[in-house]
Amino acid sequence: MLQNALTDREPAASDGALLEAARSGDRAAFAELIDRHKDALVSYLTRIAGRTDEAEDLAQEAFLRLYERSQGYREEGKLKSYLFSIATNLVRSQERQRRRREALRSIFLQSANGHRTPPPQQRGLLGRELQLQLAAAIAELPLRYRTPFVLFEVEGWSYRQICDLTGCREGTVKSRIHRARRWLRERLEPYWKRGLTT
Repeated sequence: MLQNALTDREPAASDGALLEAARSGDRAAFAELIDRHKDALVSYLTRIAGRTDEAEDLAQEAFLRLYERSQGYREEGKLKSYLFSIATNLVRSQERQRRRREALRSIFLQSANGHRTPPPQQRGLLGRELQLQLAAAIAELPLRYRTPFVLFEVEGWSYRQICDLTGCREGTVKSRIHRARRWLRERLEPYWKRGLTT
């Protein structure tokens, strides 16, 4: 009886077959695909991202990207590698954004004596306040300066990409980014002096 049940059981669908079914609207097929790979993906992302909660968020985003890109996927028996590649690129993107945020903060966190960071006891409070002040100041920039500044400093676009989007020459883009930085420093100078001397 047990032997018959084992031999009658249908073989598990391949990853490619499940994704193909999901493309056709079969939600259960995509749910099975998630169940099949989520533990390994979260474990992998926890090791490279460092935190389980962050890894779970990244894994969800990776599955979402997989679904969004499913029409372009060609089955070669490498869906797991494809999924992990998406996840790895998400981590890279997150790291780039984190580095850009830190670099952006360092542009403005300069006291009169040239130190790039405030004293340790002020760092946490000043960092939170910085995000609010900086966001407000960026929003006040004229759009012709704000657009290239945000694309370059926050989104990590190259000068060439910004030129293509705005239709401006590279020299103009660089000049506008420089002016935006200078305007933001001047706009935030009273805040820094007050924050670093209290």
